[in-house]
Amino acid sequence: MDKKPITPEGQQKLRSELDNLKNIKRQEIIDAISEARAHGDLKENAEYHAAREEQGLNEARIRELEEALGLSQAVEYKSIDNQGRVIFGSTVEIKNLETEEKHKYQIVGEAEADIEMNTISLTTPIAQSLMKKELGDVAEVETPSGLKEFEIVNIEII
Repeated sequence: MDKKPITPEGQQKLRSELDNLKNIKRQEIIDAISEARAHGDLKENAEYHAAREEQGLNEARIRELEEALGLSQAVEYKSIDNQGRVIFGSTVEIKNLETEEKHKYQIVGEAEADIEMNTISLTTPIAQSLMKKELGDVAEVETPSGLKEFEIVNIEII
């Protein structure tokens, strides 16, 4: 199976989250379950059921992170000569030619993408349309509301 690209920063962030979930959060949940058990009847013990549910969610996230890290390979994008083009890891400022709105995104791996942090996955249509384009180029993206055009205003490797 092919490895999926991830930025070194994203890989470190996922490893830190995994470490926290395994070594801190897991023990906190075990302690909460033990404390709830001490309260007696487990059938009607809401604290116990909540702690068990949290345990399941925590273990699922641990498995998700382990899989993502196992399938990923860090790409040292800062050392790649991008020749003024958009590459994996680039931070790209784009302008919607219809609305004049500007947005800034970093193109990252699937496991680290978070639109609230202005990071988009390499596999998204917008990232795919931006790849290998240069400053001033126009990228066309098919969206649910139709074809959109974005001009590349700035490209940075941060």
